[in-house]
Amino acid sequence: MWNLARVAASVLSRSRRFSTAIPGPCIVHKRGTDILHDPWFNKDTGFPLTERDRLGLRGLLPPRVISFEHQYARFMESFRSLEKNTEGQPNNVVSLAKWRILNRLHDRNETLYYRVLIDNIKDFAPIIYTPTVGLVCQNYSGLFRRPRGMYFSAKDKGEMMSMIYNWPAQEVDMIVLTDGSRILGLGDLGVQGIGIPIGKLDVYVAAAGINPQRILPVMLDVGTNNQKLLEDRLYLGLRQPRLEGEEYLSIVDEFMEAVHARWPKAIVQFEDFQMKWAFETLERYRKRFCMFNDDIQGTAGVALAGLLGTVRAQGLSLTDFADQKIVVVGAGSAGLGVLKMAVQASARMAGNNDAFARNKFFLLDKDGLITKERKNLDPAAAPFAKDPGDFMGLREGASLLEVVRKVKPNVLLGLSGVGGVFNEEVLKAMRESDSVKPAIFAMSNPTMNAECTAADAFKHAGENIVFASGSPFENVDLGNGKIGHANQANNMYLFPGIGLGTLLSGARFITDGMLQQAAECLASYMTDEEIQKGILYPSIDSIRDITAEVGAAVLRAAVEEDLAEGHGEVGPRDLKHMSKEETVEYVTRSMWFPVYSPLVHEK
Repeated sequence: MWNLARVAASVLSRSRRFSTAIPGPCIVHKRGTDILHDPWFNKDTGFPLTERDRLGLRGLLPPRVISFEHQYARFMESFRSLEKNTEGQPNNVVSLAKWRILNRLHDRNETLYYRVLIDNIKDFAPIIYTPTVGLVCQNYSGLFRRPRGMYFSAKDKGEMMSMIYNWPAQEVDMIVLTDGSRILGLGDLGVQGIGIPIGKLDVYVAAAGINPQRILPVMLDVGTNNQKLLEDRLYLGLRQPRLEGEEYLSIVDEFMEAVHARWPKAIVQFEDFQMKWAFETLERYRKRFCMFNDDIQGTAGVALAGLLGTVRAQGLSLTDFADQKIVVVGAGSAGLGVLKMAVQASARMAGNNDAFARNKFFLLDKDGLITKERKNLDPAAAPFAKDPGDFMGLREGASLLEVVRKVKPNVLLGLSGVGGVFNEEVLKAMRESDSVKPAIFAMSNPTMNAECTAADAFKHAGENIVFASGSPFENVDLGNGKIGHANQANNMYLFPGIGLGTLLSGARFITDGMLQQAAECLASYMTDEEIQKGILYPSIDSIRDITAEVGAAVLRAAVEEDLAEGHGEVGPRDLKHMSKEETVEYVTRSMWFPVYSPLVHEK
């Protein structure tokens, strides 16, 4: 049998040339200022003298050669100086200033940018991703300086199959697609939603080591119903109402067919589509293309991992998850996605008893508890609607406070997008929970849309709770040396591993089984000691280690489901014979890492 680790390393050295300690040369077809203006090849003052001669750069740069380490240190010094100079200014101003300095580096020198990002992911993830990315999207037309990614609009109907070849990369592994219709909890931001795919793919590079030359952020501009944007003279998108119905779907169909024609193995992540299209497109494409919807499936996986963690925090085994009473506030794509995955897991642990599992979940929207008496009941929410009066007389439209008081849930989970909906009364009612360690998940993004803050949760619901949120909060000092841990239930714990594991498996579809394995892998990552302290998720600092474990779990699930076709020179038989440890090692070795590669000009 092959030495699989050696085979993986050999394949990697050929396919991802920047991953090795001594990088191989990179062939370029540019010289002079064209090199300096290309952020992928540009090294700023880091070009050695021999390379400057080779590439026609003599005289175009200051004479001193600055090492990569020195460039890195200079940037970090500039960033820390910015932090010091903006002390006391409004958070929005500071956040955008930090985003700008990182974005300027991204525009100029991608290798240095990604190295800075990888090494400082805990500090920089909130800038390139949630919560700052929401602010960036709101102001994107004014912030725009240079294009990044591709834009397909309603005006391009019939042209997408040829347009896709305008992208210069010969191979693309990962695409993140949005139509801008529901950006975080901010609503319809139209073409300005492109900031989400850009930020997500930066996380893919930093967390999963996806080669940045093989990623593609995409905006599908079908118009906007945001009147403020339509009247904004700086708005960069189509000035027309959103397409609807078959007209809308025909645009998405054409794009997906175009992508599949050029890059059959590319993975497409759908992001921030409004609920009706999020579910429609997921069901329409998931068995035809390699795709998933992070709002529905990624959020669900991270939430499920946290929910399983709360069971461990109560001193119970994971199989006791089937007995947990869970109130979910928010019947959008994210809330229903969490419900579906959690019910599947609960039913499996209850001996495939789906009816028993559903009975433990309570779904509310802006009109209160959803029951089968609801007029115009959304078909997506119908499977989770309660029979009126089947639990302590709760009626259609019962308020959140009434539901919490009567159900006494183990978990209160919010994905409503309504800031502060877990008010003081609701949080105090959670003190009567049947759980010895009740859990409160305020998962809506960005921060202003969180259902409650960590401080309010510990203050009103009690010090013995477990808390998680979608956006970051500071830990809470409970006094007497006790800390209330503010866990961030961040999708970045899962989607990079889902993408990387799927890519390396060569699977053409992403199944519920692969996603369940990702969630359960994350749930088991924490030690019992950490869980007992109320820590549900690991530190973002270890995101590459987490992604390697999650990616390996996804890959093994694909193998078990006989979906793995292999990647590069590692075939399905090789994957099948890998042990768990070898699989993790293979995934780890497959991660791209940024170092300057010698450049060799070729005409």
